[in-house]
This record gives sequence, structure tokens and C-alpha cells, in this order.
Amino acid sequence: MKYDVKSLSLATKGKKRIFWADSDMPVLAQVRKRFAKTKPLKGVNISACLHITAETANLARTFKAAGANTVLCASNPLSTQDDVAASLVKDFKIPVFAICGENRPTYYKHLNAAINHKPVITLDDGADLVNELHTRRKNDAKRIIASMEETTTGVIRLRAMAKNGILKFPVIAVNDAATKHLFDNRYGTGQSTVDGIIRATDFLMAGKKVVAAGYGWCGKGFAMRARGLGAIVIITEVDPICALEAAMDGFSVMPMAQAAKQGDLFVTLTGNKNVIRPEHFRVMKDGAVVANSGHFDVEIDIKGLKKMARKVNRNVRNEVVDEYVLSAHKRIYLLAQGRLINLAAAEGHPASVMDMSFATQALATEFAIKKKGKLEVAVHNVPVEIEQWVSKLKLKSMSIQIDKLTEEQIRYLASSGEGT
Repeated sequence: MKYDVKSLSLATKGKKRIFWADSDMPVLAQVRKRFAKTKPLKGVNISACLHITAETANLARTFKAAGANTVLCASNPLSTQDDVAASLVKDFKIPVFAICGENRPTYYKHLNAAINHKPVITLDDGADLVNELHTRRKNDAKRIIASMEETTTGVIRLRAMAKNGILKFPVIAVNDAATKHLFDNRYGTGQSTVDGIIRATDFLMAGKKVVAAGYGWCGKGFAMRARGLGAIVIITEVDPICALEAAMDGFSVMPMAQAAKQGDLFVTLTGNKNVIRPEHFRVMKDGAVVANSGHFDVEIDIKGLKKMARKVNRNVRNEVVDEYVLSAHKRIYLLAQGRLINLAAAEGHPASVMDMSFATQALATEFAIKKKGKLEVAVHNVPVEIEQWVSKLKLKSMSIQIDKLTEEQIRYLASSGEGT
């Protein structure tokens, strides 16, 4: 079995972490139990470009139970949990190509190792795997039945490809599933982003002015958590509807040029490029902290910041805080090299919320195999039946019961004759 991980000696710790996460992922466990009996993915080659975490490991275990031949590679150079990667290889015989801190050439070597597996199904966290299949590995794209995409950033890229007529195979936008973005993006990103910032800096939120760039589901979650810790939260937006929603949720809304003068902490959550630029750095306070919680490290103009700096002091705290000295009286602190703060400085989303996302991911993969050759080349939503099943199981695992429609209510909703 070919693989490339930091060290198999880390496997014992990784196995403990995988089973700890599994204990808080009851919905995915139910999917795995059914898959082990029915083998819906028997003989299917799957390549998954995802964050290599304990939660992802349990998704990989689920695919293996279903009979699939799965290979994993990292979707971010800093998000791999090396002990988990080691355990997947040693204890579960699942090939992994991922090392935390890998450089760009190694990242793409690992990406291509996953494509060399000859997958018919791919899973992506940011669309790097799909992009490689559409650019440098076009011949390999011909065998792809479908791909699953789990991030806002990735779905944006894929919808652009579909619109421009260059998408080569069907994609299921797992990110857009209600069981994903309403919970994973909002509660998972919200909590794990705060967790990463505090672990990296020991930053006290209470009383600080925190600027959240973007008020999508990730931005909503982070803003909610920061306010809950006593922060004075400012939202910057380009979408008038999102900006209006933020204002009516009780947040201050203003352009970044204005917010830059006020903020103590800045966090980007947009999926777009150069949201914080040199003109913003120039007016920031001495000691301002800047972090990114979008998928790619493009949301902060790091090249522009580096050009402005007289000096850069690396790893001034916890190996994830870099000090950019702009003048004798101005320092900017960049966290995790502008990469995903919740995974580069913490452990990512809690297992409980990833339970729904990965259950949806697994079931969407089963759906794609069942629909082989029948899905048009486009970006598809997750079937509502999958969403309903996952939601019901999650409620059951939380010991929550809900009402059922009466026969009279069912008839009423299906009719149009009854009025005032």
C-alpha cells in the first residue's frame, strides 16, 4: 500500500482521537452500519481531498465499510492531523497522502497521488482536486461519475465552471445542504474559529472590537460566538441583503476602510480574494490581529502586507503568530500564515456537527453511484430525502421529539379550496 504520512509511530494517538470523535458522530455511525450490510460502494474507487482530521477518518471508515477503495489527500497544507493520518494507514489500511506543513510541491504531488488511484468518485474541500482534473489531468476526468463539494469556496468555483461551460462531470453541492451550511458552517465555523484564535493568541474577546468580513453562514456563526463572549462586533459586506440582515441582527455594518480604523481583531469569512488590503493595514491600530477562516489563503493580501513591513518576526507565539513590523509604532499580527485558523491553530469543527455533514456526504456519494450516467453535467443540490433522514436521526440522537402532521393537516396542506 502506497502512502505518505509524517510517521506511523503516531498511529496509537491518532486511533484514540478517531474513536473519540466517532463517539460523538451517531448519525454517521448509523450510515456506516447500513453500508456494512448492503455494500453500496463495493469496488468503487474514491479519491477524497479533505481536511485529514479525526472526523474525516470516520467518513473514510464509512466508505471502507461500504466496500469502496478510498484514498485521502489533504485539502490544506496546515490542516492535517498527522496522528490521524498515521492511524488511517496503520490501523485501517486506508492510504493517505498528507503531512501537516507540507510545501506547495508536496501538496500537489499528494493531490496527483490521489488522482493516480483512478477514482470514479471524488470528494473535495475547496475544489482543488476537481480543478486538477480539469487542467493538468483532463484524461482522468473522463472516468468521473460525480464529485462532492463541501465548502462555500469550492461551490463558488464549481458554479463558475458550470456557468462557463467547462465543467466536465456532475457535482453535488454538499455545502449547500441545509444539514451542512445551517449547522456546520454556522455553529462549527463559529465555535472553531474562536477556538483557533484564542489558542493562537490568548486573545480576550470581551470588550474588544472584532471585525467579521462577510455575513454568510460562516460569518453569522463567528459573529454570534464573538458577541456571546462580550466582543463589540462589526460586519463588513458587499451583499446588500446580507448587510441588512447583519444590521437587523444588531451588528454595526460599515465598509472595511472604516472598520479597519476601529478593529482589534479582523477575521475574513468570505470565499473571496484580498478582502483586507494594504490601504486597510495602513490605518489599523498597533497590535491589530488578522486571521482568515475562509478556505484558501487569499482573503488577506499577505504579499501586500509583506511589502509594507520593515521586518517580519516569525512564530512569535505558538508557531502560528507572525509579527509584521510596519513602523516603530505599528505592528500587525497575522495568524496561521493567513490559512484556515480553525484547523491551523485548533482542531477544526466539533465532531457532533461534522456528524451531519459527513453523513450527508456519505449518502450523497451513494446517491451519485445509484444515478450513474443519469445526472446531467451541472452542480446539483443534495436530495431532500437525504436531508430529512439525516435531520431525523440527529434529533433522535439528541433525544428530541417533534410533532407529526394530523391527517386533517395533511389534507389541508394539499388542498386549495378552504379559505377564510
